[in-house]
Amino acid sequence: MVLDPSLQAGRDRPRKHLRAATTEAPAVRWTLIAIGLLFLAVFLLLPLAAVFYEALRGGVAAYAEAITDPDAMAAIRLTLLIAAISVPCNLVFGLAAAWAVAKFEFKGKSLLVTLIDLPFSVSPVISGLVYILLFGSQSLLGPWLARHGIGIVFAVPGIVLATIFVTFPFIARELIPLMQEQGTGEEEAAISLGASGWKTFLLVTLPNVKWGLLYGVLLCNARAMGEFGAVSVISGHIRGVTNTMPLHVEILYNEYAFSAAFAVASLLALLALLTLVLKTALEWRFADNIVAARGH
Repeated sequence: MVLDPSLQAGRDRPRKHLRAATTEAPAVRWTLIAIGLLFLAVFLLLPLAAVFYEALRGGVAAYAEAITDPDAMAAIRLTLLIAAISVPCNLVFGLAAAWAVAKFEFKGKSLLVTLIDLPFSVSPVISGLVYILLFGSQSLLGPWLARHGIGIVFAVPGIVLATIFVTFPFIARELIPLMQEQGTGEEEAAISLGASGWKTFLLVTLPNVKWGLLYGVLLCNARAMGEFGAVSVISGHIRGVTNTMPLHVEILYNEYAFSAAFAVASLLALLALLTLVLKTALEWRFADNIVAARGH
């Protein structure tokens, strides 16, 4: 086989003659990198270091005392409880909504997608106020709820509802584009071979989206534990009863208990760092699976 001389010359051309992907001078590139690192240090790393510095400034004993305070422990337990309730609810909704939007055509599909995005466009404070207008003592439902001993506003159920509202887009919005990219070919093949719809979902659809699902659950859980606006409006700030960790930090700070406030805030910061590590690990695994799927 004889190669075209021009092609052979192009193949043998030294790599130094190949044009770089970017034409900026090295000084420009390094300046941009330095600006990015400086911005990261000033607006992210420095505040994070300040939180841990202020939390430990009074000593380890004072830090432990602030964390083990009964009100702090109640806030930690409530935060974990709210996340344990709201995340599974959003998991079920996100899977169902993503499956419906990505795999089926039906009337009102665009409306469903719009409603899923609604919490992104509504202020969390407004959503908390809406729940007060719906379930508060002066609302239409308020007297009926009071007669039957059902407490929603200034109680745990109201906090759960507000948290579910502000977090339910995360899993659905993570899964919808992933399922749309995968198409319906594998599901149709499984059904043609006699698999039921539920079995097709468990054995075909769910394994294909498991890493995206875990990624969405991680983001949903992080937002649920750190939510402040909606929970602040509907909780009533009852110490030891309806205060989550962010609300407890606010109360301690307003009472000038700065060391205790930063101690509890450091727990939220540790949860954020853990979330970041897990998020990065899932992004790597998720990207590897996408590359492998496209390679096949």
